[in-house]
Amino acid sequence: MSKIFTAEEVAKHNHDKDLWIVYEKGVYDITKFLSEHPGGEEVLLNLAGQDATQCFNDIGHSGEAIQLRETYKIGTVVGSVSATSFSESKVQDTTIDDDNWEYEPPKYETSPWLKVIVAIGVVIYACIFYYFWYS
Repeated sequence: MSKIFTAEEVAKHNHDKDLWIVYEKGVYDITKFLSEHPGGEEVLLNLAGQDATQCFNDIGHSGEAIQLRETYKIGTVVGSVSATSFSESKVQDTTIDDDNWEYEPPKYETSPWLKVIVAIGVVIYACIFYYFWYS
């Protein structure tokens, strides 16, 4: 049987050493996942002790991420939980502005050599095609 938590209990787990979130009434202890989160720790810290359903759904996570999420489920929450309902009870971290944050997807830098490698590949393919087509 699944353990049942109140919204107030969940709200107490709101920092990097003890981080819980709610997703569709499920309670997830993601403390160990914090450093592994591809979107960075700040996103999860901003949702700590709160309902992360809308944010999780808005991002469009992969099937693998959804399966991984379920491995962290520790129970369910009773009552209404919203992302704004915990703002007063949440411990404030001075490095994060909880009132004015927006999720930013990770920025991946491509190698400047990528275009060169692709161009060389196209030239090689064209030479091979020309050799076999016109010989």
